[in-house]
Amino acid sequence: MLHLYNSLSGKKEKFQAINPPEVGMYVCGMTVYDYCHIGHARVMVVFDTLARHLRNLGYKLKYVRNITDIDDKIIKRAAENNIDVKQLTEKFIQEMKADENSLLCTPPNFEPRATEYIPEIIKIIEKLLQQGYAYRAENGDVYYRVNKFQDYGKLAHRKLDDLQVGARIALNDEKENPLDFVLWKAKKTNEPFWQSPFGDGRPGWHIECSAMSGKVLGAHFDIHGGGNDLKFPHHECEIAQSEAFFEKKTVNFWLHNGFVQINDEKMSKSLGNFFTVREVLDKFDGETLRFFILQTHYRAPLNYSEEGLQEAKKALTRLYSAISQLNDEAVTDTDNYKKYEEKFNEALNDDLNTPKALAVLFEIAKEANKNSDKTAAEFAAILKTLGAKIGILQGNPETWLKGESKNNSITEAEIQELIVERLTAKKEKNFSRADEIRNQLKEQGVEIKDTATGTEWKWL
Repeated sequence: MLHLYNSLSGKKEKFQAINPPEVGMYVCGMTVYDYCHIGHARVMVVFDTLARHLRNLGYKLKYVRNITDIDDKIIKRAAENNIDVKQLTEKFIQEMKADENSLLCTPPNFEPRATEYIPEIIKIIEKLLQQGYAYRAENGDVYYRVNKFQDYGKLAHRKLDDLQVGARIALNDEKENPLDFVLWKAKKTNEPFWQSPFGDGRPGWHIECSAMSGKVLGAHFDIHGGGNDLKFPHHECEIAQSEAFFEKKTVNFWLHNGFVQINDEKMSKSLGNFFTVREVLDKFDGETLRFFILQTHYRAPLNYSEEGLQEAKKALTRLYSAISQLNDEAVTDTDNYKKYEEKFNEALNDDLNTPKALAVLFEIAKEANKNSDKTAAEFAAILKTLGAKIGILQGNPETWLKGESKNNSITEAEIQELIVERLTAKKEKNFSRADEIRNQLKEQGVEIKDTATGTEWKWL
């Protein structure tokens, strides 16, 4: 049985779908004004892995991940680049999709954009105003009145009085309470705006997710996810808006992945330890980055380092080495497969414990490497099949083991010619020439290894 850690209750709970076999999952996505960073990559990989597991368990999943395409940062960046907001957001939506593809993620079923749900946003705000949960300030902004919502703070597990005392929020004379948050921002010069019954303007950040999740998944759905940094205030505000509007509980499970750290410090632009996905992919392939993310439990802090990525690359290579023994006759419908599939699923059913699931894959690889012929091929097939369940090990083993060339000065055909020449030199006992060829290849970034079945090579 699948158990997930529910941030709302603060404990693991048995997962039960509201309307099985259908499951609705909403994940807070990216604000598209720049390239995705490693924190975004973790959100993509974690919830893609959960989506895969839910589907493998037989659920009919509707996975929704929103796109914030109107926001203060977007407007500022567009102005700095002297381009239209739409041009900016379209560019970075496409860049986001490219990063997602590099990380071997299956796109969500729906990717709603905030600007496409303005009517739904207006409808929610209208009702909140009528109910007294919202008020219009003198500057034309519309704010949510947190004192009206008695459960505000339940996701953060803090009482409203404590939040107010500890609030590090800039004073705003327009607000009744420093914790009140904006639902609608009044029109400003040279900013996009929409018409509404409460004045021309644009939506605040929090309200868009209540509108999109409610429209696409309905008033009550199974899972809401996102990064730990969104728990408060963003998700706290969502709960307040949605439950006031729908007049009931709207989400059963709240899931949050941990922060990304650089050398044990939280990744932050202000600290200068900020990495985009593109910067990482300049040095490592997407599958290595995905594997690196999966090596740490999704709720724990992820400590990013190039050394860690290098180790992840080596670990993946060990798995691909085992898979290289696969042949066309290998089957997975065996007792061994059932045994390892059960262990693998048991790990993922324990709050998506991917480190434990990966340990099962290494057990299988060990069995593949210590056996030969048919038995080794059988374990290789099991390894590849289970790897697919978390989005890894689907590449060509031969290509992986050779690696990726960073040097265009020598072709694979030329490498093979030199290997043949070296073998000839060895047969003729011309060992000095054989050593020259080995060193020549090494200088070109190619490592060779003599095995019982011939000479193998790979890029350094």
